[in-house]
Amino acid sequence: MAKIQHRTEAGQVAAAAIRCTARWALAVAAVLLPCQPAGAADNDEGTRAAGAAPTPAPASETPPADTAGTPLQLERIVVTGTAGRLSKLRSSLSVSTLDAERLQQLGADSASDILRSVPGILAQSSGGEGNANITARGLPLSGGAKLMLFEEDGLPVLSFGDIDFATIDTFVRADATLDRVEVIRGGSAATFVSNAPGGIFNFISKTGEAPGGSIALTSGVDFDRQRVDLDYGRPLDDQWRFHIGGFYRQGEGPRTVGYRAEDGGQIKGNLTRSFDRGFVRVSFKLLEDRAPVYLPVPVAITGTTADPHVASLPGFDVLHGAMQSRYFLDDLSVGRDGQVLHTDMRDGYYSRSRALGLEGEHELAPGWSVEGKLRVAATSGRFVGPYPAQVDTASALATAIGGAGATLRYANGPLAGQAMTDPATLNGNGLAVRTHLFNTTLNDLGNYTHDLKLTRSFEGQGQSGSVTVGYFKSRQEIDQDWHWNTYLQEVRGQDSALLDVVDARGNVVTQGGLVAYGEPFWGNCCVRSYRLRYDTDAPYLAVHWQKGPADLDASLRYDIARGSGSYAGASGTRALDVNGDGALQVPEQSVPVVDPATRMPVDSTVRYLSYSVGGNYLLTPDLALFARASKGGRHNAERVLFGGGIRADGSIAKEIAVNTVTQYEGGVKWRRGNASVFATLFHATTQVTDQDITSTTERFSSREYEADGLELEGAWDTGDFSLRGGLTYTRGKIAADQITPLRVGEQINPKFMAQLAPSYRWGRARLGLNIIGLTAFPSTRGGLANPGFVQVNAFAGYAFDKQWTLSITGNNLFDRVGITEIPNASGGVTANGVNTARSVDGRTILATLAYAM
Repeated sequence: MAKIQHRTEAGQVAAAAIRCTARWALAVAAVLLPCQPAGAADNDEGTRAAGAAPTPAPASETPPADTAGTPLQLERIVVTGTAGRLSKLRSSLSVSTLDAERLQQLGADSASDILRSVPGILAQSSGGEGNANITARGLPLSGGAKLMLFEEDGLPVLSFGDIDFATIDTFVRADATLDRVEVIRGGSAATFVSNAPGGIFNFISKTGEAPGGSIALTSGVDFDRQRVDLDYGRPLDDQWRFHIGGFYRQGEGPRTVGYRAEDGGQIKGNLTRSFDRGFVRVSFKLLEDRAPVYLPVPVAITGTTADPHVASLPGFDVLHGAMQSRYFLDDLSVGRDGQVLHTDMRDGYYSRSRALGLEGEHELAPGWSVEGKLRVAATSGRFVGPYPAQVDTASALATAIGGAGATLRYANGPLAGQAMTDPATLNGNGLAVRTHLFNTTLNDLGNYTHDLKLTRSFEGQGQSGSVTVGYFKSRQEIDQDWHWNTYLQEVRGQDSALLDVVDARGNVVTQGGLVAYGEPFWGNCCVRSYRLRYDTDAPYLAVHWQKGPADLDASLRYDIARGSGSYAGASGTRALDVNGDGALQVPEQSVPVVDPATRMPVDSTVRYLSYSVGGNYLLTPDLALFARASKGGRHNAERVLFGGGIRADGSIAKEIAVNTVTQYEGGVKWRRGNASVFATLFHATTQVTDQDITSTTERFSSREYEADGLELEGAWDTGDFSLRGGLTYTRGKIAADQITPLRVGEQINPKFMAQLAPSYRWGRARLGLNIIGLTAFPSTRGGLANPGFVQVNAFAGYAFDKQWTLSITGNNLFDRVGITEIPNASGGVTANGVNTARSVDGRTILATLAYAM
């Protein structure tokens, strides 16, 4: 029987191309590219090194005002979630900006990790390079970014933020090509992009407005990682400019997985042609990257349901340990149509994307302009990682699998083939884990997106304004194959071995540590296959009016969302010689297989209207009040399959297909000298239908949530000292529950979240801290609360001269446990104190040597 190898030749060639490009660039860049003083790197905002000649901007590329001396950059022009070009001070949006310098100081380990430093955002980024759970302002937390979207240069990376095992952050990388991140919470996000009523995270690239670039070499000090970053851009003349860059990295990563788990990189670039009345820009992205998947791990939980205490087990460090192992690298499984698949566990998050973009703007006539953005992306990959479905004593699991009198022996590792004589003392904890291998092939996540708009601007008699009409179109493919298996392994944080079970008659009932094909412990729920397509067409209208100190805006969006395709799950089991050895071992006697004949259709169309109305009033040049009311929707995609609401004919009820968010917000923006404050009161009501495949008690939910709160963001600069901070108070609860009404009234979010980032410049040196903390809050499944925690990160840098800089960043300096997920929370504190949970990573320190060109 043919075996399908996941690491295709095309993928290997692409990865090799990225490696070769990075090495070639390092060797050649310093010779061929002219050097620039430190600080001359492009920021795409018109900010240049002293003495650098400005590049003429086309009429339609309005440069923002100088942001010097304003810590929150309230004069900066907002380009995300708005039809016009207004400064933060004059817009009625809640927007935060993280510029290149701030991003470098954060030392964030992933795109989602960056968002933890933004007030109002709850980002559970403990899963590694992807799979983060993200929400804002008391909106319900779910898998992925259900009510938000990540954008790159103004267009969504994927059409949905919560695709199972392909959450949108998995395909976003922050590197030296990134100019800034704009974060919109609520507000007009509902009307300027589909499927993101809760917020937009726009990762904006450098475009070569100012000459310059950098080469940076980064190495882990206390863990295994090596990385090279490179970028360079400049004007070629008064009409052409370019920017190109990327990164390549490799290493084990911050946890002891036992092999090279990080391997890959990214290349991004763009070329801009400016005209008297506009510009055209072509861009590309090549992403080929592998990173480890971090899922919950076995832990000790004591205390009470309201005040649990989470700690490491003997032999397993919750901060640094991993269920991955060098003895657990290969998996054979059965995919769609009975195909036998071979998986390399080192794939982890395998993210592959080839994107090509086109952007342009043109002034048709005085007061008339047209703007368009388009991107097409071929995206695919894999998600594979071990999940602890059941942790118990090794003896108890042996009995559960092999019956009374069953014993254990090592299936691999240094003791392979040896019988386990005393399971009670295994690794000092006596435990084993029934591991469900989450193994999903992302065959096709390709998408096409365009956004075209026409604007009529007017000005006269002391007032100005604009009317914008636009049309947004997207197509998202979701083609996945789930082929999970069940294994038995010892609870050990490094080099864990797989275990075989021998029944009382001496028969081996497992297969090299494989307990079962599929996951019968969960009813074989997750042997699945689907090929889906989701099309969205959304015309929209935006109006803005300004007179004196007053700004008013309103926008409407009408989404037409269509779903098509088919899906199927396992329909019973069959005997199948999976490994092709000519014998049917015990697991091979009952193999779940997706039968194509049982496929069900998806054939649905839903329509919904979103709106947003806001106003801003300047009381003084340094003080403004703003308010906004919004209602937006998002289309549920594959999260409602397999019993979640799709009818037999493929249609779906609108109340299930569309989640809605209604928000009201108002606040104040203030600046004086070197201080700035942004304060926002908010109220939100959310209706959500969702599915959680890892829950054995609440697989589906249909709820209404309410949240009220206050969000503060502040900054202060004085001399060589600067301070950034945020504080969010949220009172969120379940207001209604159609499936589990007993949960009505439960708290759903931390009451307090805080960020504090002081820094000090001392001559050529700069030192700083990034402190992030939150209070306890209940699990999404009820029961045990997620304990609150404070994480302290730090950075230090020293400039040897205008080109060379050495910097050190440290994450979680005090090795503090920070729990982001307790999957079995509904069961409370167990009798033996053993459970599973996911924590932020332990302390990691990185050193970077950078050369500015």
